[in-house]
Amino acid sequence: MIRINLLPTEKPRESRKPTGLQPEQKVTLACSLILIVTALGLGWGWFTLDQASARLSGEVLAKQREVTRLRTILTQVDTFDKQKQQLQQRVALIEELRRGQSAPVHILDELSRALPDMLWLTEMKQDDSGALTVEGRCANLTSLSDFIGNLERSGYFVKPVEIIDSQVVTAPNVADLIKFSVKATYALPTSKTPSAQKGPPPPRAR
Repeated sequence: MIRINLLPTEKPRESRKPTGLQPEQKVTLACSLILIVTALGLGWGWFTLDQASARLSGEVLAKQREVTRLRTILTQVDTFDKQKQQLQQRVALIEELRRGQSAPVHILDELSRALPDMLWLTEMKQDDSGALTVEGRCANLTSLSDFIGNLERSGYFVKPVEIIDSQVVTAPNVADLIKFSVKATYALPTSKTPSAQKGPPPPRAR
């Protein structure tokens, strides 16, 4: 005997497979990604800034060392400049003293070379301007004229050499003599050497 079930039967429910992320999950994932990217960006930025800060600190330290070195060099240069100025002043002073010491000796030498026969000197003075006043005695005016000419030709006395005073003096049992006073200005020659200007001394017959 065949039985037929006429009652409606329930079909088994098919399991629905998930087709994708839910909107809430998408939002969560997106926020997570944003947070991760932001954290990575901040980390990289911090690392870059730290490296730049370390580099700049090293450069600043190097510049400070360079400034300190340059200041030391400048101090040494200033010290050398001061020492150089002091040495130059000392050299100038020595040269001035040397010229001051040699000038009187040279003047006496030139006066000695200019002396003719029958003339001798008794006194010599020099004022602040460098002018010389020479006093002496001679037997005649010719000797005095030769003395003046020799001084002018020497090149070390400014022309003209002036006769300030001349007079005859007498003494018992002595021939008359001429007392004279001469003014001359000593100056070094500028255009020629002393040997070329001065030439040989005049002959002195005894």
